[in-house]
Amino acid sequence: MQKLPHLYSIQAVGPGVGDVRVSSASVPDLVVEAPVEFDGPGDRWSPETLLAAAVGSCFITTFRAIARSSHFEWASLTCAVDATLEKADGGLRFTNFDLDVDLTVEEEGMEERAHLLLEKTEKLCLITKSLRGATQMKARVQVGAPR
Repeated sequence: MQKLPHLYSIQAVGPGVGDVRVSSASVPDLVVEAPVEFDGPGDRWSPETLLAAAVGSCFITTFRAIARSSHFEWASLTCAVDATLEKADGGLRFTNFDLDVDLTVEEEGMEERAHLLLEKTEKLCLITKSLRGATQMKARVQVGAPR
């Protein structure tokens, strides 16, 4: 890891009506629009779905780092996220992030250690630690070949 602090910069540009283009150095641009729940078209990434994606992808990249430093071998990891937006504290905010996690390991006997590493990941995920909403994880570990 590079020395802290880190700075992550983006630029969002949009007309009065229509798509917002989000860009950052060295990565493809994203086209973003309001979700259908806020009268958007519903066929593009929205700030709300991007937040849920940030939670899921951060969970997986955090698990990768923890597994690597723990010398833990695994085959695949899926993290589905349901982010709940509701009225709270006098306005709208995300109150819950429910993570549905499936981890596949290749060897019998690794399930208990896998659950411990998943719990550690839930506690250390940078994105969820930075959010006010509660995080709940339901995790399953199975033995099998990579998916």
